[in-house]
Amino acid sequence: MHELSIAYDICRITEEHVGPAGLASVLEVGVEVGARAGIEIDSLEFCLEALLGAPPFGKAVPKIERLQGDELRVTYVEVDDGGP
Repeated sequence: MHELSIAYDICRITEEHVGPAGLASVLEVGVEVGARAGIEIDSLEFCLEALLGAPPFGKAVPKIERLQGDELRVTYVEVDDGGP
């Protein structure tokens, strides 16, 4: 199941973006996945939900946008900055 390793890489990219101390404040991770990317999107989503819902994240959820091409990219990381 290579979707699990892809999910781990998405988590690693998220950590690089926010830093280890910011992982608990991550709310959502946006990912674009193409239909021809060779990825079982439902499986990737399941893996991401499991990883992002556990420490050190805890409350983050994946937001997967399905595309027609062969793309696979992290598009954004939404964090809780404590503001209104």
